[in-house]
Amino acid sequence: MNDFEIRNRYFDRLVNTPGLRWMGQNTNHHPLPDAVRQAMIDCIAADEFRIYAPPLGFEDLRSAIVADIGLPEAVAMVTDGGVEALYHVCHTFLAAGDRFVTTDPGWKWPPSFARAIGAEVVEIPIYDPVRNYRLAAAQLEEVADGRMKVIYLVDPNNPLGTCIAADEMKDIAQIARRHDAIIIHDCTYRHFAEGHTLAANFYPEGTLTIYSFSKWLGLAGLRIGAVLGVPDLIARLAAAPPNNLGSNVISQRAAMAGLEVKDSWFPDVQRVQRRNQQKIKTAAEELGLHVPVYPSNGNFLVVECIQAGIQPEALVAAMQEHNIMIRQGVYHTPRFGDRFIKVSTSVPELWADEFCARLPEAVQHARTRPAAMKLF
Repeated sequence: MNDFEIRNRYFDRLVNTPGLRWMGQNTNHHPLPDAVRQAMIDCIAADEFRIYAPPLGFEDLRSAIVADIGLPEAVAMVTDGGVEALYHVCHTFLAAGDRFVTTDPGWKWPPSFARAIGAEVVEIPIYDPVRNYRLAAAQLEEVADGRMKVIYLVDPNNPLGTCIAADEMKDIAQIARRHDAIIIHDCTYRHFAEGHTLAANFYPEGTLTIYSFSKWLGLAGLRIGAVLGVPDLIARLAAAPPNNLGSNVISQRAAMAGLEVKDSWFPDVQRVQRRNQQKIKTAAEELGLHVPVYPSNGNFLVVECIQAGIQPEALVAAMQEHNIMIRQGVYHTPRFGDRFIKVSTSVPELWADEFCARLPEAVQHARTRPAAMKLF
């Protein structure tokens, strides 16, 4: 059987597992705001889903996204999730032979898009406590040349949870401008960060900012996101988008309702996920595991198990026996993936407490038995 079939069946099994604790994909399982749920119900009742949405998204939603991220000179293009925006940007601004620069670890799919185009992918290692697990401008300078067309930054970093410091971001922007390269600033986890610097503040003419509703609002399955940039950049994306008939109408109504109640609703999400981070860190370190970045500026934690002599895949498999899904490090980075697991924290307190309670048994299990299944 082909790998793509095995992968799909793996996730189909997870999706159809009753009561599964989703703690590996950074999804948000905080109770949805009543207003968001009602907006979807009203949209269905009004039969709005029978029409195509405007090609760039509803105007009210586009304006609200721009206001939420704080880039008044930008315009927004609503997309079928943040990943579609990333795919479209890569295919619009890259060609075979170009250089695509990113970090290692990072999110695996944009480099895959770049390789499929025929671009050279350069992954700068940042899994280093000496560098505070963050990209330094000097590292980027070492690989910058005339072929560098795109710099991809998932920031806050997934999986590490670090943010690029403001002074480094300014210097990174200067390097990009000097080489006429586009910065893709993937801000999927910005809402969970305690302090975050937008690359577009330093390099507006060459930065495309990726926005997502999957994580902060918990709409992962509705596939709704956006890409923001100055009009000249968005014009290139609008010329031949993957979907020129507008994103899901129900999803857009939910997103608009979410932005309207965000200020009153989201602080409790952040409170719970910060509490969960603390609980998981304590439980892990009591067992000889290590949390290298704390607090995380994302809704997840990296938990190192290499010092304890535990294979990440074995720990993931052991947790699945308790109906808890977490992620192995190699999903993000073949180079550093043997060091850690990743655990999502925007989940009910009950789930986090169950994880902590099951962790000692799972650790003991992982010490003695390798993973018996293929993980993705």
